[in-house]
Amino acid sequence: MQFIMLIHHDDAALAKAPPALWGEYAAFNEALAKAGGTPGLRLDHASKGRSVTLRNGTPELLDGPYADTKEQFAGYFMIDLPDIDAAVQWAARCPSAQYGTIEVRPIWPTRGQ
Repeated sequence: MQFIMLIHHDDAALAKAPPALWGEYAAFNEALAKAGGTPGLRLDHASKGRSVTLRNGTPELLDGPYADTKEQFAGYFMIDLPDIDAAVQWAARCPSAQYGTIEVRPIWPTRGQ
């Protein structure tokens, strides 16, 4: 079963993280790759993004994140594991769990699976 681990972190808290965090991420990515996972992709700051909605046929554009929250979507990892408990264990190992939340979600199965 495939899972995605969505990283939500507080930009201010992450900015105060020690430089060793990036070494922790390198080790996490290496372990994840050995387990058959996909190395994570980091997103740029939410303030540089745009949110688009379509209401009554008219697109509405918002600068930055859609939700005004302390934590922002920052990136993700994907991994194929037997169950959600194993995915939760991997999420707990993610260095960003110290600075925000890692949301674990199963990937919707495609037909025939």
